[in-house]
Amino acid sequence: MTDMLTFPDGFRWGTATSAYQIEGAVHADGRTDSIWDTFVRRPGVIDGGDTGDVVADHYHRWREDLALLRELGAGDYRFSVAWPRIEPRPAVLDHRGLDFYDRLVDNLCAAGITPVLTLYHWDLPQWLEDQGGWANRHTAWRFAAYAAVVARRLGDRVRTWTTLNEPWCSAFLGHGSGIHAPGHRDPDLALRATHHLLLAHGAAVTALRASLPAHTEISLTLNLHQVRPATATPADADAARRIDGIANRIFLDPVLGRGYPADVLADVAHLSRFDVVRDGDLDRIAAPIDSLGVNYYSPTTVAADPDAPETPAYPGSAGVRFRPPSGPVTAMGWPVDPSGLTDILVRLTADAPGLPLLVTENGAAYADHIDPDGRVRDGERSAYLLGHVRAVHAAIARGVDVRGYFAWSLLDNFEWSFGCAKRFGLVHVDYASLRRTPKDSFHAYAALARANAVPAAVPAAGSVVDLTPELSTG
Repeated sequence: MTDMLTFPDGFRWGTATSAYQIEGAVHADGRTDSIWDTFVRRPGVIDGGDTGDVVADHYHRWREDLALLRELGAGDYRFSVAWPRIEPRPAVLDHRGLDFYDRLVDNLCAAGITPVLTLYHWDLPQWLEDQGGWANRHTAWRFAAYAAVVARRLGDRVRTWTTLNEPWCSAFLGHGSGIHAPGHRDPDLALRATHHLLLAHGAAVTALRASLPAHTEISLTLNLHQVRPATATPADADAARRIDGIANRIFLDPVLGRGYPADVLADVAHLSRFDVVRDGDLDRIAAPIDSLGVNYYSPTTVAADPDAPETPAYPGSAGVRFRPPSGPVTAMGWPVDPSGLTDILVRLTADAPGLPLLVTENGAAYADHIDPDGRVRDGERSAYLLGHVRAVHAAIARGVDVRGYFAWSLLDNFEWSFGCAKRFGLVHVDYASLRRTPKDSFHAYAALARANAVPAAVPAAGSVVDLTPELSTG
Protein backbone atom coordinates (compact mmCIF):
# COMPACT_ATOMS: atom_id res chain seq x y z
CA MET A 1 0.00 0.00 0.00
CA THR A 2 1.34 3.42 -0.93
CA ASP A 3 2.26 5.63 2.02
CA MET A 4 -0.22 8.45 2.58
CA LEU A 5 0.43 12.12 3.33
CA THR A 6 -2.15 13.37 5.80
CA PHE A 7 -3.44 16.92 6.07
CA PRO A 8 -3.98 18.95 9.24
CA ASP A 9 -7.17 18.41 11.21
CA GLY A 10 -9.84 20.77 9.97
CA PHE A 11 -8.36 21.06 6.48
CA ARG A 12 -11.18 22.18 4.20
CA TRP A 13 -11.95 20.03 1.16
CA GLY A 14 -14.32 21.61 -1.31
CA THR A 15 -15.38 22.17 -4.86
CA ALA A 16 -16.30 25.37 -6.66
CA THR A 17 -18.62 26.84 -9.28
CA SER A 18 -19.74 30.28 -10.42
CA ALA A 19 -23.21 31.61 -11.15
CA TYR A 20 -22.96 32.49 -14.83
CA GLN A 21 -21.12 29.30 -15.65
CA ILE A 22 -23.78 26.89 -14.34
CA GLU A 23 -27.06 28.61 -13.41
CA GLY A 24 -28.67 29.31 -16.77
CA ALA A 25 -32.19 30.75 -16.33
CA VAL A 26 -30.83 34.13 -17.35
CA HIS A 27 -34.26 35.75 -17.53
CA ALA A 28 -35.96 33.84 -14.71
CA ASP A 29 -37.52 35.53 -11.70
CA GLY A 30 -36.63 39.07 -12.67
CA ARG A 31 -32.95 38.59 -13.49
CA THR A 32 -31.70 41.09 -16.05
CA ASP A 33 -28.67 40.87 -18.32
CA SER A 34 -25.11 40.85 -17.10
CA ILE A 35 -22.17 41.98 -19.20
CA TRP A 36 -21.67 38.33 -20.16
CA ASP A 37 -25.22 37.99 -21.48
CA THR A 38 -24.48 40.96 -23.72
CA PHE A 39 -20.99 39.84 -24.69
CA VAL A 40 -21.89 36.29 -25.74
CA ARG A 41 -24.28 37.64 -28.36
CA ARG A 42 -21.48 39.33 -30.29
CA PRO A 43 -20.73 37.23 -33.37
CA GLY A 44 -17.55 35.20 -33.13
CA VAL A 45 -16.47 35.98 -29.57
CA ILE A 46 -17.41 32.60 -28.03
CA ASP A 47 -16.25 29.27 -29.42
CA GLY A 48 -19.20 27.41 -30.87
CA GLY A 49 -21.52 30.36 -30.33
CA ASP A 50 -22.38 29.03 -26.86
CA THR A 51 -24.10 31.15 -24.22
CA GLY A 52 -24.91 30.94 -20.53
CA ASP A 53 -28.63 30.90 -21.21
CA VAL A 54 -29.10 27.31 -20.01
CA VAL A 55 -25.71 25.57 -19.54
CA ALA A 56 -26.27 23.15 -16.62
CA ASP A 57 -29.56 24.84 -15.55
CA HIS A 58 -28.40 24.77 -11.94
CA TYR A 59 -30.97 27.45 -11.09
CA HIS A 60 -33.73 24.87 -11.56
CA ARG A 61 -31.69 21.73 -10.76
CA TRP A 62 -29.87 22.84 -7.63
CA ARG A 63 -31.45 20.06 -5.55
CA GLU A 64 -29.96 17.48 -7.90
CA ASP A 65 -26.59 19.21 -7.62
CA LEU A 66 -26.87 19.33 -3.85
CA ALA A 67 -27.34 15.56 -3.88
CA LEU A 68 -24.11 15.29 -5.87
CA LEU A 69 -22.34 17.46 -3.30
CA ARG A 70 -23.55 15.17 -0.53
CA GLU A 71 -22.32 12.16 -2.47
CA LEU A 72 -18.95 13.82 -3.05
CA GLY A 73 -18.49 14.30 0.66
CA ALA A 74 -16.29 17.39 0.47
CA GLY A 75 -17.21 19.63 3.35
CA ASP A 76 -17.21 23.04 1.61
CA TYR A 77 -18.92 24.39 -1.49
CA ARG A 78 -17.77 27.63 -3.09
CA PHE A 79 -20.36 29.35 -5.27
CA SER A 80 -21.04 32.89 -6.46
CA VAL A 81 -24.07 35.14 -6.28
CA ALA A 82 -25.34 36.66 -9.52
CA TRP A 83 -25.51 40.41 -8.95
CA PRO A 84 -28.18 40.87 -11.70
CA ARG A 85 -30.50 38.53 -9.75
CA ILE A 86 -30.18 40.70 -6.64
CA GLU A 87 -30.23 44.18 -8.19
CA PRO A 88 -31.78 43.78 -11.64
CA ARG A 89 -32.26 47.52 -12.05
CA PRO A 90 -30.59 50.49 -10.35
CA ALA A 91 -31.42 50.53 -6.63
CA VAL A 92 -34.16 47.89 -7.13
CA LEU A 93 -33.73 44.71 -5.10
CA ASP A 94 -35.53 41.53 -6.17
CA HIS A 95 -36.44 39.21 -3.32
CA ARG A 96 -36.68 36.25 -5.73
CA GLY A 97 -32.95 36.33 -6.36
CA LEU A 98 -32.19 36.56 -2.67
CA ASP A 99 -34.69 33.78 -2.00
CA PHE A 100 -32.85 31.44 -4.38
CA TYR A 101 -29.54 31.82 -2.57
CA ASP A 102 -31.30 31.71 0.79
CA ARG A 103 -32.75 28.28 -0.10
CA LEU A 104 -29.42 27.09 -1.42
CA VAL A 105 -27.57 28.14 1.74
CA ASP A 106 -30.23 26.67 4.02
CA ASN A 107 -30.04 23.32 2.28
CA LEU A 108 -26.24 23.30 2.17
CA CYS A 109 -26.16 23.86 5.91
CA ALA A 110 -28.80 21.17 6.48
CA ALA A 111 -26.64 18.75 4.49
CA GLY A 112 -23.59 19.57 6.61
CA ILE A 113 -21.86 21.43 3.74
CA THR A 114 -20.19 24.75 4.53
CA PRO A 115 -21.20 27.50 2.07
CA VAL A 116 -18.35 29.67 0.78
CA LEU A 117 -19.79 32.70 -1.01
CA THR A 118 -18.21 34.83 -3.73
CA LEU A 119 -19.93 38.14 -4.33
CA TYR A 120 -18.47 38.86 -7.77
CA HIS A 121 -17.48 36.27 -10.35
CA TRP A 122 -17.52 38.61 -13.36
CA ASP A 123 -21.28 39.01 -14.00
CA LEU A 124 -21.59 42.79 -13.63
CA PRO A 125 -25.16 44.00 -14.27
CA GLN A 126 -25.39 45.41 -17.78
CA TRP A 127 -27.12 48.52 -16.47
CA LEU A 128 -23.98 49.28 -14.45
CA GLU A 129 -21.81 48.76 -17.53
CA ASP A 130 -24.06 51.25 -19.31
CA GLN A 131 -23.09 53.74 -16.61
CA GLY A 132 -19.37 53.12 -17.20
CA GLY A 133 -18.86 49.77 -15.45
CA TRP A 134 -15.49 49.23 -13.80
CA ALA A 135 -14.10 52.29 -15.56
CA ASN A 136 -16.45 54.34 -13.36
CA ARG A 137 -15.43 54.94 -9.77
CA HIS A 138 -19.08 54.89 -8.74
CA THR A 139 -19.27 51.14 -9.42
CA ALA A 140 -17.08 50.50 -6.37
CA TRP A 141 -19.66 52.03 -4.06
CA ARG A 142 -22.51 50.21 -5.78
CA PHE A 143 -20.64 46.97 -5.18
CA ALA A 144 -20.23 47.72 -1.48
CA ALA A 145 -23.96 48.41 -1.17
CA TYR A 146 -24.78 45.15 -2.95
CA ALA A 147 -22.36 43.27 -0.66
CA ALA A 148 -24.16 44.65 2.40
CA VAL A 149 -27.56 43.53 1.05
CA VAL A 150 -26.38 39.96 0.52
CA ALA A 151 -24.59 39.92 3.87
CA ARG A 152 -27.70 40.99 5.75
CA ARG A 153 -29.68 38.16 4.15
CA LEU A 154 -27.17 35.31 4.33
CA GLY A 155 -24.60 36.40 6.90
CA ASP A 156 -26.05 34.35 9.75
CA ARG A 157 -25.16 31.11 7.91
CA VAL A 158 -22.26 31.83 5.55
CA ARG A 159 -18.91 31.61 7.29
CA THR A 160 -16.56 32.62 4.45
CA TRP A 161 -17.13 35.59 2.12
CA THR A 162 -15.04 36.44 -0.93
CA THR A 163 -15.37 39.90 -2.44
CA LEU A 164 -13.93 39.44 -5.95
CA ASN A 165 -12.84 36.47 -7.98
CA GLU A 166 -9.74 37.07 -10.13
CA PRO A 167 -9.87 40.84 -10.64
CA TRP A 168 -6.92 40.48 -13.05
CA CYS A 169 -9.27 38.74 -15.50
CA SER A 170 -11.99 41.34 -15.03
CA ALA A 171 -9.55 44.17 -15.65
CA PHE A 172 -7.10 42.90 -18.24
CA LEU A 173 -9.08 40.28 -20.16
CA GLY A 174 -12.26 42.34 -20.02
CA HIS A 175 -10.75 45.75 -20.74
CA GLY A 176 -7.29 45.11 -22.22
CA SER A 177 -7.40 42.14 -24.58
CA GLY A 178 -11.19 42.20 -24.93
CA ILE A 179 -11.54 38.41 -24.90
CA HIS A 180 -13.80 38.60 -21.83
CA ALA A 181 -16.83 40.76 -21.15
CA PRO A 182 -17.34 43.64 -21.57
CA GLY A 183 -14.90 43.27 -24.47
CA HIS A 184 -12.96 46.54 -24.35
CA ARG A 185 -9.47 46.81 -25.84
CA ASP A 186 -7.88 49.74 -24.09
CA PRO A 187 -4.87 49.27 -21.75
CA ASP A 188 -5.49 52.59 -20.01
CA LEU A 189 -9.08 51.53 -19.34
CA ALA A 190 -7.82 48.20 -17.99
CA LEU A 191 -5.59 50.01 -15.50
CA ARG A 192 -8.46 52.24 -14.40
CA ALA A 193 -10.65 49.17 -13.97
CA THR A 194 -7.90 47.59 -11.84
CA HIS A 195 -8.02 50.44 -9.37
CA HIS A 196 -11.80 50.56 -9.21
CA LEU A 197 -12.01 46.80 -8.69
CA LEU A 198 -9.56 47.05 -5.82
CA LEU A 199 -11.46 50.02 -4.43
CA ALA A 200 -14.65 47.95 -4.66
CA HIS A 201 -12.95 45.15 -2.76
CA GLY A 202 -11.85 47.47 0.03
CA ALA A 203 -15.22 49.20 0.26
CA ALA A 204 -16.95 45.82 0.38
CA VAL A 205 -14.67 44.56 3.16
CA THR A 206 -15.72 47.56 5.25
CA ALA A 207 -19.40 47.03 4.40
CA LEU A 208 -19.19 43.34 5.23
CA ARG A 209 -17.51 44.00 8.57
CA ALA A 210 -20.43 46.26 9.47
CA SER A 211 -23.06 43.71 8.37
CA LEU A 212 -21.67 40.31 9.38
CA PRO A 213 -21.25 38.61 12.75
CA ALA A 214 -17.87 38.78 14.42
CA HIS A 215 -15.33 36.13 13.41
CA THR A 216 -16.74 35.82 9.88
CA GLU A 217 -13.94 35.15 7.38
CA ILE A 218 -13.59 37.79 4.65
CA SER A 219 -11.34 37.03 1.71
CA LEU A 220 -10.22 37.99 -1.78
CA THR A 221 -9.39 35.48 -4.52
CA LEU A 222 -6.56 36.15 -6.98
CA ASN A 223 -5.35 34.10 -9.94
CA LEU A 224 -1.72 34.65 -9.08
CA HIS A 225 0.77 33.85 -11.83
CA GLN A 226 3.76 31.70 -10.96
CA VAL A 227 6.11 33.53 -13.35
CA ARG A 228 9.41 31.91 -14.27
CA PRO A 229 12.24 33.36 -16.36
CA ALA A 230 13.27 31.12 -19.25
CA THR A 231 16.94 31.48 -18.27
CA ALA A 232 18.98 32.98 -15.46
CA THR A 233 20.03 35.98 -17.56
CA PRO A 234 19.30 39.47 -16.20
CA ALA A 235 17.15 40.22 -19.25
CA ASP A 236 14.88 37.22 -18.65
CA ALA A 237 14.76 37.98 -14.93
CA ASP A 238 13.55 41.49 -15.74
CA ALA A 239 10.94 40.08 -18.12
CA ALA A 240 9.65 37.92 -15.27
CA ARG A 241 9.66 40.93 -12.93
CA ARG A 242 7.47 42.89 -15.33
CA ILE A 243 4.88 40.16 -15.76
CA ASP A 244 4.89 39.41 -12.05
CA GLY A 245 4.23 43.11 -11.45
CA ILE A 246 1.21 43.47 -13.73
CA ALA A 247 -0.23 40.04 -12.90
CA ASN A 248 0.45 39.78 -9.17
CA ARG A 249 1.95 42.72 -7.33
CA ILE A 250 -0.43 45.34 -8.76
CA PHE A 251 -3.12 43.53 -6.75
CA LEU A 252 -1.21 42.03 -3.83
CA ASP A 253 0.74 45.09 -2.76
CA PRO A 254 -2.16 47.54 -2.30
CA VAL A 255 -4.34 44.89 -0.62
CA LEU A 256 -1.48 44.17 1.81
CA GLY A 257 -1.02 47.87 2.58
CA ARG A 258 2.07 48.56 0.48
CA GLY A 259 0.42 50.67 -2.21
CA TYR A 260 1.02 50.26 -5.92
CA PRO A 261 4.54 49.04 -6.78
CA ALA A 262 6.68 51.88 -8.12
CA ASP A 263 8.28 49.66 -10.77
CA VAL A 264 4.88 48.62 -12.14
CA LEU A 265 3.72 52.22 -12.37
CA ALA A 266 6.94 53.02 -14.24
CA ASP A 267 6.36 50.08 -16.61
CA VAL A 268 2.92 51.40 -17.60
CA ALA A 269 3.68 55.12 -17.48
CA HIS A 270 3.57 55.34 -21.29
CA LEU A 271 0.00 54.05 -21.22
CA SER A 272 -1.53 55.74 -18.19
CA ARG A 273 -0.88 58.41 -15.61
CA PHE A 274 -2.88 56.21 -13.20
CA ASP A 275 -4.54 59.39 -12.02
CA VAL A 276 -7.66 57.60 -10.74
CA VAL A 277 -6.11 57.15 -7.29
CA ARG A 278 -7.55 59.65 -4.81
CA ASP A 279 -6.68 60.50 -1.24
CA GLY A 280 -7.77 57.72 1.09
CA ASP A 281 -8.14 55.08 -1.65
CA LEU A 282 -5.10 53.05 -0.67
CA ASP A 283 -6.22 52.93 2.96
CA ARG A 284 -9.63 51.65 1.83
CA ILE A 285 -8.09 48.99 -0.40
CA ALA A 286 -5.88 47.81 2.47
CA ALA A 287 -8.82 47.01 4.77
CA PRO A 288 -7.61 43.84 6.52
CA ILE A 289 -8.77 40.48 5.20
CA ASP A 290 -8.82 37.16 7.05
CA SER A 291 -7.56 34.89 4.29
CA LEU A 292 -6.43 34.99 0.67
CA GLY A 293 -7.84 32.73 -2.02
CA VAL A 294 -5.40 31.43 -4.61
CA ASN A 295 -6.53 30.12 -8.01
CA TYR A 296 -3.84 28.14 -9.80
CA TYR A 297 -3.81 26.10 -13.00
CA SER A 298 -0.32 26.33 -14.50
CA PRO A 299 2.91 28.38 -14.40
CA THR A 300 3.98 31.06 -16.88
CA THR A 301 7.44 31.13 -18.48
CA VAL A 302 8.75 34.32 -20.10
CA ALA A 303 11.88 35.51 -21.87
CA ALA A 304 13.21 38.85 -23.02
CA ASP A 305 12.70 39.49 -26.75
CA PRO A 306 13.20 43.02 -28.12
CA ASP A 307 10.92 42.23 -31.06
CA ALA A 308 7.97 41.00 -28.97
CA PRO A 309 4.97 43.36 -29.14
CA GLU A 310 3.02 44.30 -26.05
CA THR A 311 0.55 41.57 -25.07
CA PRO A 312 -2.83 43.30 -24.62
CA ALA A 313 -3.64 41.51 -21.36
CA TYR A 314 -0.30 42.62 -19.85
CA PRO A 315 0.19 46.38 -20.16
CA GLY A 316 3.86 47.29 -20.23
CA SER A 317 4.91 43.90 -21.62
CA ALA A 318 6.53 44.99 -24.90
CA GLY A 319 9.78 43.08 -25.23
CA VAL A 320 8.52 40.08 -23.26
CA ARG A 321 7.91 36.77 -25.02
CA PHE A 322 5.63 34.16 -23.43
CA ARG A 323 7.19 30.72 -23.92
CA PRO A 324 5.00 27.85 -25.13
CA PRO A 325 4.63 24.94 -22.72
CA SER A 326 6.76 21.84 -22.85
CA GLY A 327 5.61 18.48 -21.58
CA PRO A 328 2.01 17.41 -20.94
CA VAL A 329 -0.79 19.94 -21.33
CA THR A 330 -4.53 19.98 -20.61
CA ALA A 331 -7.25 20.51 -23.21
CA MET A 332 -6.75 24.24 -22.65
CA GLY A 333 -3.14 23.92 -23.78
CA TRP A 334 -1.96 24.72 -20.25
CA PRO A 335 1.11 22.90 -18.92
CA VAL A 336 0.62 20.40 -16.11
CA ASP A 337 3.09 21.44 -13.43
CA PRO A 338 2.07 21.00 -9.77
CA SER A 339 5.38 22.45 -8.57
CA GLY A 340 4.14 25.90 -9.57
CA LEU A 341 1.40 25.66 -6.97
CA THR A 342 3.88 24.84 -4.23
CA ASP A 343 6.08 27.72 -5.36
CA ILE A 344 3.31 30.34 -5.39
CA LEU A 345 2.07 29.27 -1.94
CA VAL A 346 5.59 29.43 -0.49
CA ARG A 347 6.11 32.84 -2.10
CA LEU A 348 2.93 34.16 -0.44
CA THR A 349 4.21 33.19 2.99
CA ALA A 350 6.97 35.75 2.45
CA ASP A 351 4.71 38.33 0.79
CA ALA A 352 1.87 38.06 3.31
CA PRO A 353 3.24 36.56 6.53
CA GLY A 354 0.52 35.41 8.89
CA LEU A 355 -2.26 35.49 6.29
CA PRO A 356 -3.99 32.10 5.92
CA LEU A 357 -4.37 30.79 2.37
CA LEU A 358 -7.05 28.78 0.59
CA VAL A 359 -6.55 27.15 -2.80
CA THR A 360 -9.94 28.26 -4.10
CA GLU A 361 -9.63 26.88 -7.65
CA ASN A 362 -7.50 24.17 -9.20
CA GLY A 363 -8.49 21.75 -11.93
CA ALA A 364 -8.09 20.68 -15.52
CA ALA A 365 -10.08 20.41 -18.73
CA TYR A 366 -9.81 17.23 -20.76
CA ALA A 367 -11.73 15.81 -23.72
CA ASP A 368 -14.10 13.69 -21.66
CA HIS A 369 -16.62 11.28 -23.11
CA ILE A 370 -19.10 8.79 -21.70
CA ASP A 371 -18.14 5.20 -22.49
CA PRO A 372 -20.77 2.68 -23.65
CA ASP A 373 -21.03 1.39 -20.08
CA GLY A 374 -21.99 4.89 -18.89
CA ARG A 375 -18.67 5.65 -17.19
CA VAL A 376 -16.41 8.68 -17.72
CA ARG A 377 -12.84 7.43 -17.38
CA ASP A 378 -10.91 10.65 -16.82
CA GLY A 379 -7.72 9.30 -15.30
CA GLU A 380 -5.75 12.33 -16.48
CA ARG A 381 -7.92 14.59 -14.32
CA SER A 382 -7.57 12.29 -11.31
CA ALA A 383 -3.79 12.40 -11.72
CA TYR A 384 -3.85 16.19 -12.15
CA LEU A 385 -5.90 16.74 -8.98
CA LEU A 386 -3.88 14.33 -6.88
CA GLY A 387 -0.61 15.79 -8.07
CA HIS A 388 -1.70 19.30 -7.16
CA VAL A 389 -3.11 18.26 -3.80
CA ARG A 390 0.27 16.70 -3.11
CA ALA A 391 1.84 20.06 -4.07
CA VAL A 392 -0.36 21.73 -1.46
CA HIS A 393 0.87 19.23 1.11
CA ALA A 394 4.46 20.05 0.12
CA ALA A 395 3.76 23.73 0.82
CA ILE A 396 2.24 22.91 4.21
CA ALA A 397 5.32 20.83 5.01
CA ARG A 398 7.40 23.95 4.32
CA GLY A 399 5.42 25.95 6.86
CA VAL A 400 2.76 27.54 4.65
CA ASP A 401 -0.61 28.07 6.36
CA VAL A 402 -2.90 26.54 3.73
CA ARG A 403 -6.34 25.93 5.19
CA GLY A 404 -8.16 24.26 2.27
CA TYR A 405 -8.35 23.08 -1.32
CA PHE A 406 -11.28 23.52 -3.72
CA ALA A 407 -11.40 21.53 -6.95
CA TRP A 408 -12.62 23.35 -10.04
CA SER A 409 -15.28 22.47 -10.83
CA LEU A 410 -18.23 20.47 -9.53
CA LEU A 411 -19.95 20.51 -12.93
CA ASP A 412 -18.97 20.88 -16.54
CA ASN A 413 -19.87 24.46 -17.36
CA PHE A 414 -19.66 27.48 -19.65
CA GLU A 415 -15.93 28.12 -19.87
CA TRP A 416 -16.12 31.80 -20.85
CA SER A 417 -14.68 32.52 -24.32
CA PHE A 418 -14.17 28.76 -24.86
CA GLY A 419 -17.89 28.09 -24.54
CA CYS A 420 -19.05 24.66 -23.39
CA ALA A 421 -16.43 22.64 -25.25
CA LYS A 422 -13.86 22.66 -22.43
CA ARG A 423 -14.92 20.37 -19.60
CA PHE A 424 -13.49 21.00 -16.12
CA GLY A 425 -16.18 19.21 -14.10
CA LEU A 426 -15.97 16.32 -11.70
CA VAL A 427 -19.47 15.69 -13.01
CA HIS A 428 -20.17 15.33 -16.74
CA VAL A 429 -23.14 17.36 -18.00
CA ASP A 430 -24.93 16.36 -21.19
CA TYR A 431 -25.97 19.80 -22.37
CA ALA A 432 -28.84 18.43 -24.48
CA SER A 433 -30.52 16.34 -21.77
CA LEU A 434 -28.86 18.05 -18.73
CA ARG A 435 -28.13 14.60 -17.33
CA ARG A 436 -25.37 14.55 -14.73
CA THR A 437 -22.83 11.70 -14.64
CA PRO A 438 -20.11 11.65 -11.96
CA LYS A 439 -16.73 10.99 -13.57
CA ASP A 440 -14.03 8.72 -12.20
CA SER A 441 -12.30 11.85 -10.89
CA PHE A 442 -15.41 12.59 -8.80
CA HIS A 443 -14.97 9.29 -6.97
CA ALA A 444 -11.19 9.75 -6.66
CA TYR A 445 -11.66 13.20 -5.14
CA ALA A 446 -14.40 11.94 -2.82
CA ALA A 447 -12.06 9.24 -1.53
CA LEU A 448 -9.28 11.78 -1.03
CA ALA A 449 -11.55 14.12 0.95
CA ARG A 450 -12.78 11.26 3.15
CA ALA A 451 -9.23 10.12 3.84
CA ASN A 452 -7.90 13.66 4.42
CA ALA A 453 -4.78 12.30 2.77
CA VAL A 454 -3.05 11.84 -0.57
CA PRO A 455 -0.64 9.13 -1.75
CA ALA A 456 2.95 10.11 -1.05
CA ALA A 457 3.89 9.08 -4.59
CA VAL A 458 1.71 9.88 -7.59
CA PRO A 459 2.16 9.14 -11.29
CA ALA A 460 3.97 11.59 -13.52
CA ALA A 461 1.98 14.63 -14.64
CA GLY A 462 -0.26 13.80 -17.56
CA SER A 463 -0.39 10.04 -16.89
CA VAL A 464 -3.70 8.32 -17.56
CA VAL A 465 -4.51 6.40 -14.40
CA ASP A 466 -7.30 5.46 -12.03
CA LEU A 467 -6.28 5.96 -8.43
CA THR A 468 -9.75 5.54 -6.93
CA PRO A 469 -9.30 1.95 -5.65
CA GLU A 470 -6.01 2.85 -4.00
CA LEU A 471 -7.46 5.93 -2.32
CA SER A 472 -10.59 4.07 -1.24
CA THR A 473 -8.54 1.63 0.80
CA GLY A 474 -6.52 4.41 2.45
